[in-house]
Amino acid sequence: MKRALFVLLVLFLTAAAAGVPASAHHSFGAVYFEDESVTIEGELVEFQLRNPHCWVYFMAKDGNGEMQKYGAEWANASRLKQAGMNEQTLRPGDIIVVTGSPGRKAEEHKMHLKRIVRPSDGWTWGGGRNDSGGRGGRR
Repeated sequence: MKRALFVLLVLFLTAAAAGVPASAHHSFGAVYFEDESVTIEGELVEFQLRNPHCWVYFMAKDGNGEMQKYGAEWANASRLKQAGMNEQTLRPGDIIVVTGSPGRKAEEHKMHLKRIVRPSDGWTWGGGRNDSGGRGGRR
């Protein structure tokens, strides 16, 4: 009887685990130069409020004056929602100033977002561990 229960438990756990997607969390230091900081101003193209990390995509000029699409990897959606953000907090067309750690592969135009400002109304997210986010104007 105990063996049958054990087998059923193993089968149940195996079936349950099969339905759970596995995802590994990367080290930010492996992808970004965490000891460096860059600030880029651009026009928001897309704000993805999702897990495991939110993303901000924006168009800005690179070092050669060419327009590029940049991607800034942000915190997880739960953290940003706790700070009062939602899908409408940032909208395409917003001019934003993003500060963060540059990606190790410059050609990818990625950064690890540490601070973001929307100059039009002063909205700011500072990115610190104790940051409540969402200061300034609201939408």
